[in-house]
Amino acid sequence: MPGLFDGTNLEQPVTCPACGKAVDACACPRDASGAVCLPKDQDARVRREKRRGKWVTVVTGLDAAATNLKQLAKDLKAKCASGGSVTEDGVELQGDHRDAVVAHLKTLGYPAKPSGG
Repeated sequence: MPGLFDGTNLEQPVTCPACGKAVDACACPRDASGAVCLPKDQDARVRREKRRGKWVTVVTGLDAAATNLKQLAKDLKAKCASGGSVTEDGVELQGDHRDAVVAHLKTLGYPAKPSGG
């Protein structure tokens, strides 16, 4: 991608608006379109469902391209000491861990809110 004033003595590389580094060196999370998608911009919702008589905690509203869902699921499973899986639109954990998941997501910078009853 050409920079500002490309080909002149005033040439400057294109920088990331979030961190200010050159786009090549930027490690900011990006969505599928390439735009910067920080955790504070993702609207995480944590709800609990009852499936076959057992509780399941479901995290939705995360951008799969900008968030490492596998690592997030691993961290949440370790924090809650339960099993779980990654779905195409979020994370599912076995058991009722809604409050602990909301607290952990808030420490990571997500504006997480509990939803449902």
